[in-house]
Amino acid sequence: MGAQQRVYKQKIRSAQGMKKIFKAKEMVAASRIAKAHARVLATTPYAEALTSAIGSVATHSDEITHPFLDSERRQTGRAGILMLTADRGMTGPYSHNVIRAAEQLANTLRDEGKEPVMYVVGRKGESYYRFRNRPPQRSWTPYKEDELPDLGREIAGVLTEDLLSEDQSVHLDELYVVSTQFRTRFAQDTKSIRMVPMGLVEAGAEASRPTFPLYEFAPDADTVVAELMPRYVEARIINILLQGMASEHASTQRAMKSATDNAETQIDKFTRLANSARQAEITQEITEIVGGADALSGSGRTER
Repeated sequence: MGAQQRVYKQKIRSAQGMKKIFKAKEMVAASRIAKAHARVLATTPYAEALTSAIGSVATHSDEITHPFLDSERRQTGRAGILMLTADRGMTGPYSHNVIRAAEQLANTLRDEGKEPVMYVVGRKGESYYRFRNRPPQRSWTPYKEDELPDLGREIAGVLTEDLLSEDQSVHLDELYVVSTQFRTRFAQDTKSIRMVPMGLVEAGAEASRPTFPLYEFAPDADTVVAELMPRYVEARIINILLQGMASEHASTQRAMKSATDNAETQIDKFTRLANSARQAEITQEITEIVGGADALSGSGRTER
């Protein structure tokens, strides 16, 4: 075997090894999507119902006051941004899309005269800011998939405390979340939403404002809403974490499928080149043999 053939054979073996790795990771991601999606479906109705209930109560009740419902929160000008990225590599554009959306949001807030404060989940986001000497206010990494509900409660507790803090160096006027919403295994959307102050459920143009309260409160409205608000933040963050994990698996599956196809393309390419090199060597050997035979016959000598 010639030197050129050995080079191509080595590249073929390398591509075959990478293909096995990509294929295995693709299959693992595909097997985890269904479980992650089931968790999303299990938590989404509660989070949406709680958000809708609080918004409806606040819209149709004049007696409720809560800091998270105050759309004119202006105390420190600090706006928290919770960014959810991957904790590992080989996830395609998942983390890059979230980081780009978070940077765009931060620039928009600066243009409005506000100070963005970053809270980061995942190694990819943390390394992005630390590499640029802009360490986040708080980061959570590494994290495990089966511990996401506990992680969500911890994050919600920290953010709620900062939102309600009287310390001017800690207090947040607003809270935004930049993450990926899982729709299907083939479609995920990177979104930036404002969680605090929360938007209210407005009545339709044709609907008249009721003259009686839609809810009965015990002991009073402020106490009930004060109890519900931390649960609202917690439920929303847990649901966002679970949606992000499902989106990460879907992005990983697509990225590994593309990488597997590219590895197959490289294998086919180097196989053709190796065959061409082998054919060239055979042709060269035949040419040398025929040339030697012609030289012998021309000189009148014969091989013994």
